[in-house]
Amino acid sequence: MGTITTGSEALDTLLDGGFEPGIITTIYGPSGAGKTNVVMLAAASMARTGKKVIFIDTEGGYSVERLAQLSDGKEHDKILGNIVFLQPLTYREQLENIGKLPKLVNDRIGLIIVDSIAMLYRLELGARENPMEVNRELGLQLSYLTQIARGHNIPVLVTTQVYSLFDEREKIGLSGGDLMRYGSKCLIELQSLKSGRRRAIIRKHRHLPEEKEAFFEIVNEGLKTVTPGKGFVLFGKD
Repeated sequence: MGTITTGSEALDTLLDGGFEPGIITTIYGPSGAGKTNVVMLAAASMARTGKKVIFIDTEGGYSVERLAQLSDGKEHDKILGNIVFLQPLTYREQLENIGKLPKLVNDRIGLIIVDSIAMLYRLELGARENPMEVNRELGLQLSYLTQIARGHNIPVLVTTQVYSLFDEREKIGLSGGDLMRYGSKCLIELQSLKSGRRRAIIRKHRHLPEEKEAFFEIVNEGLKTVTPGKGFVLFGKD
């Protein structure tokens, strides 16, 4: 299998064709940067081909109405019928859902999505006395997802949040830290701009240059490619 389309011209161009099979791609950024839109568009594009998509939604971000917009009302039933949604409510349920996937995934599955892998993880970190155990379980989930990606040569898309670094406010940390960085062969950062547009930046890739970027707007039909110009300023910056 070659790359699979992201469903967006901007991101397909950025990634030289689309998402790579056989690896975990992590998409990260602040709330509202477009992470869920990106993975929902990829899900709709894969489901349109007839392949099944497993979509693990931990944040309640999935929307039937948004999926209808992304499919432009065409083949909506087919697309919806090819997406299997799992909605864990606790970190334990998330671990159980992901742990079952290696035995459930078969040749009919074309894409795995976890949106997001870090929300319940962060809650669990605050609730447990032993953060090392929580991190061990996150590492186990990434191991399961890597096993699926390699074993079935399909892409796995994961989203996660960010936070400001205490000593360097201009820089951001990745929720899940080094576990996410080492477990992902591709890292894409999304940024929100004051113009309402978004920037996608490659932070890690096996053969594409880091810092390569693309600009887009979120529209009803998906993501619209735009070119940089005046007004491309990050939120919170002058």
